[in-house]
Amino acid sequence: MTVRLYDSRAQALRDFVPLVPGNVSMYVCGPTVQSGPHIGHLRGALAFDLLRRWLAHRFGQVTLVRNVTDIDDKVLEKATPEEPWWALAYRIEQEFTAAYAAIGILPPTYEPRATASVPQMQELISRLIERGHAYAAEGDVYFDVRSWAEYGTLTRQSLDAMEPATDADPRGKRDPRDFALWKGAKEGEPSSATWESPWGAGRPGWHIECSAMSRRYLGAEFDIHGGGLDLRFPHHENELAQSTAAGDAFARFWMHNGLVTVEGQKMSKSLGNFTLAADLLAARPASVVRYALAAAHYRSSLDVSESGLDEAAAALGRITGFLTRARRVLAEPGATDVPGAADVPEAFAAAMDDDLGVPQALAVLHDTVRAGNTALDAGDDDALRAAYDGVTAMVRVLGLDEAGGAQETGSATETALSALIEELISQRAEARAAKDWGTADRIRDLFATAGVTLEDNADGTVWSING
Repeated sequence: MTVRLYDSRAQALRDFVPLVPGNVSMYVCGPTVQSGPHIGHLRGALAFDLLRRWLAHRFGQVTLVRNVTDIDDKVLEKATPEEPWWALAYRIEQEFTAAYAAIGILPPTYEPRATASVPQMQELISRLIERGHAYAAEGDVYFDVRSWAEYGTLTRQSLDAMEPATDADPRGKRDPRDFALWKGAKEGEPSSATWESPWGAGRPGWHIECSAMSRRYLGAEFDIHGGGLDLRFPHHENELAQSTAAGDAFARFWMHNGLVTVEGQKMSKSLGNFTLAADLLAARPASVVRYALAAAHYRSSLDVSESGLDEAAAALGRITGFLTRARRVLAEPGATDVPGAADVPEAFAAAMDDDLGVPQALAVLHDTVRAGNTALDAGDDDALRAAYDGVTAMVRVLGLDEAGGAQETGSATETALSALIEELISQRAEARAAKDWGTADRIRDLFATAGVTLEDNADGTVWSING
């Protein structure tokens, strides 16, 4: 077993072995809770949920920290007299939590809010000042980028080619690229958004938050730092600089998920294709959303389209159809009890070990579904049990059973309806095999009248209820 992950800093695949045997440590940049989650947020969180699940499968345990940035310029800007910044931040945080839970993203081991770690941020800033890598000026504190020769190594940029940092008022900066560690209080900002510090009242800069929280919960060195591709610069570059300049080893691997487009275009409010998570989840089942967002490799760009969502729904239908048929056969009197958890097929594991190759792993899943359907048609119980074990194990590792997916039992009504439909599909298949076309057509007409669509394909018959 060799797990290989793409390290964005090395720009290469590297063998992964956790720093602490049996316990992988991960830090993933969470949301700035200024407005509700969009599909890009879902895609990013899901990418690292899949990674977390696989590493837990391989190594036993994952300690995952995903922060909440609840104090930020944008949060303050969107606050109103009726909804103070802290109330807005909490409301939006709950929206993220609900959206993540809906598609089966596991809650992090720790989910610290930035406002709860200000003392740790101040301690880190003090260390940087003492080491000569930061300086106070007019109530602010800046990281001195020219004091750290390794600045720019994550994104392989030369300092002189970088744009000025725009994260704070440039007053007192020695270099326009210096970035803020501490922001002095400004007129008009609420007093509740300021903390006392050795440099005057103010609040932390964005980048220092993640460095302090990752150190607090995972230590000075940990296995993986993750986030979206859009965070590589300046956020992750600045995190790396300030943490290592302060003397911490910091992250051993850097991993970044690709971004999202909608119908081939960059997601933008001006284009009218800015898709909120709540709208997508209102239009499509959560299991379909999870499958669609997981289907592309995590490092690739992902286009979300109606056709892609339809394909995800059909793919899940094939998985669900097989599992439903298999459970009925395996639970019949005289048959072996429905088997319990099994390990995943070797080909699936090989795909996941190779930089989380979910597309290839899904291909193995569907190959196993096809083999299971063949076993069902042939009455081969041994082959059926092997396929069923493999499919359920793969579905479980991919988390498709936790988003209303392929293993969801649903309500008693849904369970009964599914059983009736599957029985009628079985009767129709028997009629067609016997060339009793009249009976087969009557059953199909019954489905059409009830608003159920049948799709016959090489894997069997998939059904869906017309929306």
